Amino acid sequence: MVDIHSHILPEVDDGPKSWEVSVAMCRAAAADGITHMVATPHANDRYHYDRAYLQGLIAHLQQLAGDSPKLILGCDFHLSYDNVQDALANPARYVIGNTRYLLVEFSNYSIPEQIADSFFKLGDCGITAIITHPERNPILRETPQRVVEWAEQGCVVQMTGSALTGFWGERTRRAALWLLERQAVHVLASDAHDTEKRVPILSSARDAAAQICGEEIAQAMVESNPRAIINNEALPYFPRPLTTSYRKSGN
Repeated sequence: MVDIHSHILPEVDDGPKSWEVSVAMCRAAAADGITHMVATPHANDRYHYDRAYLQGLIAHLQQLAGDSPKLILGCDFHLSYDNVQDALANPARYVIGNTRYLLVEFSNYSIPEQIADSFFKLGDCGITAIITHPERNPILRETPQRVVEWAEQGCVVQMTGSALTGFWGERTRRAALWLLERQAVHVLASDAHDTEKRVPILSSARDAAAQICGEEIAQAMVESNPRAIINNEALPYFPRPLTTSYRKSGN
């Protein structure tokens, strides 16, 4: 399996606070069958993203953790105006490795209606947006049809695996199921932060997804699709999403 979203570098954001925990996270991932991990430190108003410095941390963690999993630098890119302008000026700064793929995260408080314009502008610079954990965003959780529309436009959609196992609560699980059932999810990732709660494990999410959409698609979301991303290739599983309205239900 390949995990394209994880916070495994120490003392750079809200992930692990020590090298020991970082190494333990890498070893837990390897034991779960994860062969490659993308370290995705936050890039937002709170956490400064220094690519060269972080690349050095990646090299050091790889040395400490050993050969498996293979570590790649990416970014948890907050989709703000200033960040987008910087990414347009420096398209290689935030992407996963040397690829065209960029993980983008939305604010929990507002998502402008014209946000698709940012995707088009990034696309014009050769960047493909990967929308991270929309099922956990309180706005998109209530209007997930917007995610379906972005997938139709060519955005990749990455879901947090533990959303399917109930870790984030029932509302999040329902939104996750709705997106899966409409073929609007392409990748499952751990979004790991530690070794106790937000752990670097994907096998349980793969098994949960298999119960919903079958073994072949579940495996594509943890293996062939994320592997294509780190290899800068087109995703082999990228179906046309089913466009049906989302009906809100009670708590």
